[in-house]
This record gives sequence, C-alpha cells and structure tokens, in this order.
Amino acid sequence: MIEVRGLSKSFGTMKALDDVSFRINRGEILGFLGPNGAGKSTTMKIVTTFLAPDDGSVKVDGVDVLEHPLEVRRRIGYLPENVPLYLDMNIHEYLTFVGQARGLSGSRLRERLDWCVEACGLRSEYRKNIGELSKGYKQRTGLAQALIHDPDILILDEPTSGLDPLQILGIRELIKSLAGHKTIIFSTHILQEVSPVTDRVVIINEGRIIADGAVDELSRGAMGTNRVFVGARLDGAAVETALRGLPAVSELKPLPAPAGCRFEARGPFDDDLLGSIERLARERDWRLTELHEAPYSLEDTFTSLIRRARGLKEVA
Repeated sequence: MIEVRGLSKSFGTMKALDDVSFRINRGEILGFLGPNGAGKSTTMKIVTTFLAPDDGSVKVDGVDVLEHPLEVRRRIGYLPENVPLYLDMNIHEYLTFVGQARGLSGSRLRERLDWCVEACGLRSEYRKNIGELSKGYKQRTGLAQALIHDPDILILDEPTSGLDPLQILGIRELIKSLAGHKTIIFSTHILQEVSPVTDRVVIINEGRIIADGAVDELSRGAMGTNRVFVGARLDGAAVETALRGLPAVSELKPLPAPAGCRFEARGPFDDDLLGSIERLARERDWRLTELHEAPYSLEDTFTSLIRRARGLKEVA
C-alpha cells in the first residue's frame, strides 16, 4: 500500500533522512517512532507530497508521489504536526469547506460531516469559532479534516498532541476501529500511545531506520534476555546462591524488599527461566511472595535500540 525506498533529504548541511526504507501493507496500522528531530515529520511530509526527497522514491497504492502528487493526495488523509486550521471559521464551516474541496457535496457531505463530528467528539463545540477552541479540540478538528473524505490511507503526525487522557483513549479507540479498513501511519515520541494501537513499529533515529518489526520481536533482539521477578520470605543470601546456580540464570540482581528477599533474574529467551525457578522453589520449599515473568515494555526496547544506535552504554 505504501512503499518507501531509499529516501534521503538534507536541509543545508543537516541530513534529515539517510536511505530510509520501509513498507506498509493494506489495512495495517504502523507506529512510526523516534526521538524529537529523528526525521519522522520529514518522512511524512515526503509521503504526503509536501516535500520532495533528494533521493529515493515513495509509492502510495502504486502511485509515485513525485509523478502524480494530486492522485496521491486524493487517497490520503493527513494530520500534520501543526494542524491546518482557519481560526475565523467555526467547525461546521471549516469541515464543510474541506469536504467540498475534497469533492463532496449533498447527502454524501452531510453523511461524512455527521460521522466525523461524532467520531472525533466535536458535537458540543460544533458552532464555535476554531480560534476559541482549546488545543485539544483544535487537534480533534484537525483529525476530522483528515477523515472527512473517507480516505483509504491516514497519515497522522502526533495525533494525540494536546489531548487529555480521556480524549487520548477516544482517539486510540477510533484508530483501532479503523484497523483493517484503512492503512494508517501515526508518528509519535510518546511510546505509551503505540502499544494499545498496533503491534508493529518502525523506529527512526538521526535520519536512519534502526528497527522494523513486531514489538515482541524487537524486544527479543534489543534486550537479548527474558526476565523473571522472584521474592521469598527467606534469607536473601541462601536464595541468591541457589538462583545463581541455575543454568537458565545469566544475570541476577538483588532488589529492595519490605520483608525477606527479592530478585530480578535474567536469562536467554530460549531457556525456560520461569519454569526453572518455579521447580527450584518447589524443591527447596520456598515461601514465595512473588514469581512472574516481566515482558520488556516498548520503552525498554526503544531506549535500548536508541542507545545502541548512538553508541551509548546500556543501562542495566
């Protein structure tokens, strides 16, 4: 559906993108992650025909963005980082204008206006001038303009910026409801926004793609080990000695505990770390207060990959 090949882009002496390539399939939701200044917005502006690359190509549904930019724009709904709004219009006037510019009229325009207003939670502010709206409602109005023509592809740059927690949940549910029906790229540097919406991410750092895949696969590659937390109402020294003797345990870190002892154990993903500790605890008749696997978060994975890409020492 979207194929990005070898994108490079410089602004003066600064290289914003360096040989960026990735692909998004029809109906897929892709999280496009990176620190501020990593190249996310530049990539999206090229995909949506607002910038031309120095090198490389982008095809949207088989259409080249440089050769047929208007055809690409017809297929895309775009919410840029800085929302394009006319502050002297009210929401109804603005969305009507955008819909008409997109070729909508009559009953189809009314149908899409009603859908967007409800889906984006704009009903209570519908007749207010956009200049009087809060940042959150301006953001939701920008999302509505991206959806007004019912595009097959959505490009969302920081779509939850400025929203309160309840509004963020609403946008998450909206994005998830569109899964399978639309192809969606959304960029963010707020990692909590990604995991509830999609399992696949592309991570960019300093203009280069450093990871592309499912979150759990990237965690395996980035972190290298599984981890288990174990606690017991026992002498810590004896438990530590026993745990260090397990072949499945490659690292062991004592942790603070209100009573007894607590440890974080790490070991290769292919070894049954949890099962090994569980069997040991049963054999020794330990009085456990805690025993569970703890999958690495996207934040853990992201931090590890970024630090590795920048040649920084890993943080334990």
